Amino acid sequence: MPQSRLAVIGTGLMGRPMAENLLKAGYEVIVYNRSPRNPAALAEHGATVAASPAEAVQHADLVITMLPNGSVVSEVLLGGVLGAARPGTLFVDMSSIHPAVARDLAAAAQHRGLRFLDAPVSGGTGGAARGELAIMAGGPADWIDEARPMLDVLGHVTPVGPSGSGQLAKLVNQVIVAVTIGAVAEGLTLARAGGADPARVREAILGGFAQSRILAEHGARMIERRFQPGGTITTQIKDLDAALDVADSLGAAMPLTTRARELFADYAQADGGARAGDDHSALVRHIEALGGLLVEG
Repeated sequence: MPQSRLAVIGTGLMGRPMAENLLKAGYEVIVYNRSPRNPAALAEHGATVAASPAEAVQHADLVITMLPNGSVVSEVLLGGVLGAARPGTLFVDMSSIHPAVARDLAAAAQHRGLRFLDAPVSGGTGGAARGELAIMAGGPADWIDEARPMLDVLGHVTPVGPSGSGQLAKLVNQVIVAVTIGAVAEGLTLARAGGADPARVREAILGGFAQSRILAEHGARMIERRFQPGGTITTQIKDLDAALDVADSLGAAMPLTTRARELFADYAQADGGARAGDDHSALVRHIEALGGLLVEG
């Protein structure tokens, strides 16, 4: 039975199934979320619900944050959470934030006698529920090893370098995901426009060089018109903005990423922004609409 007491701050689409898996694994879990509904549901599985983020971390050995963006992570941690934690507490931020923000938070934690890892994830809500997330960890190797038993419950962790490197790896992931979603959307739209069955085309090419998890999972979403969010359009744009910012600072050209970001943003702004919370696979609707081929339903 695991002995560590964990705090999980942020129990939304990703944080809730992650907390559930940690509870199933036998960890003592304290949870906090701005919306009370998910913590209440987790309490039924044995979690302790804290009244504030600071209360959640007071007696925790390890703190997981899974929050919407870097501004929120900074606001929560610098707004009292780091000050409430016991000396030596290990923080594992699994949100997707800018690498520079992750490095700043690592320095702020160290200044207070605390430890900080950036360990963003890929795999969406399905991967979170199955405990199959890809976890990219930045920070000292011995700290990652200390967190590994907990991280192994959530998925597969790979150390990728010093502080900020986990977030850089996540941006690489998001660049590849975004461009590949665009390619799959264009390919399936071409199949439909030419009179082929896009579902059968997808099935046919899954065994070839075009095979990918995006084609398998997001391609199915596009065909079946299932756009309930796993990863949202808004989040995709946020991560592409960060990737392009880092690329600009390094002098790296990213023309495909730039165009993909424009397409996602155009979709997010359509219908008065009503679809910005759709799953990022919904980009296919924008690709279809550009050619007058939008499929309703």
